[in-house]
Amino acid sequence: MKIAVTYDNGNIFQHFGRTESFKVYEVENNQVISSEVIGSNGVGHGALAGLLAEQKVDVLICGGIGGGAQAALAEAGVELCSGAEGDTDQAVEAYLKGELVSTGANCDHHHGEGHSCGDHEEGHSCGDHEEGHSCGGGCGSSCGGGCSAQPTLTGRNVGKTCRTHYKGTFNDGTQFDSSYDRGEPLEFVCGAGQMIPGFDAAVADMEVGQIVDVHLMPEEAYGMPDPNAVFTVEIAQLPGSEEAQVGQQVYLTNQYGQPFPVKVVAKEETTITFDANHEMAGKELNFRIELVEVK
Repeated sequence: MKIAVTYDNGNIFQHFGRTESFKVYEVENNQVISSEVIGSNGVGHGALAGLLAEQKVDVLICGGIGGGAQAALAEAGVELCSGAEGDTDQAVEAYLKGELVSTGANCDHHHGEGHSCGDHEEGHSCGDHEEGHSCGGGCGSSCGGGCSAQPTLTGRNVGKTCRTHYKGTFNDGTQFDSSYDRGEPLEFVCGAGQMIPGFDAAVADMEVGQIVDVHLMPEEAYGMPDPNAVFTVEIAQLPGSEEAQVGQQVYLTNQYGQPFPVKVVAKEETTITFDANHEMAGKELNFRIELVEVK
């Protein structure tokens, strides 16, 4: 696997369309075996997406990125992990641990002081993100591989890149997600912590072409809500938060400079309260999973 990061003097460059170089990491068995810095060789989203495709890059980690660039990357078959900040090597390490998730969402809930509503995309500030954003890669994607201990998986597909179609429903039959509707299978490394535990476990020993139905308890999915993930801060200490509204989803930044999504659950005259629990926390989920390909 190849991972590219927008690069500027050791850190993640924050404007994809203007990046002058990428650091490209070669990964085997979830470990970085080599890396090199390459020039962007062109300006503009299409040129950069084409360059990454030519380099056979599988994943791009970057800061801010616009809709046109996202579409160009999707067309080039490059998985996107945006909204990242800080040291490039650390970001790749976090991605390989399953702690850095697409759409700029990093759901490591063990955050500390130093929250800020960062401008992760040019012109965006606290509250500009649309309500309903969640972790990328589909609803099976894991939010923070370090949030709960996962038993070591065994099975023919563990450690391999799997492509699956799936449909997710609640117990009342309501569908919450479907890769069939998007027309593109979900791709992930089985057992690498990129998926929720129950989804990973279901795929671990499947055969290509097989379809299984699984019912997951919250502990096998997004866990139970953590009361410690609900926290209150002073509005005056969080620039941009004065514009946020109850019910809105925004991104905060943890002490490592990594963004994570939260929901505004209360707002007083001087304080604002956020809930960093995943929106699926505490829910039983049902998945119909079809294994399309094992690479």
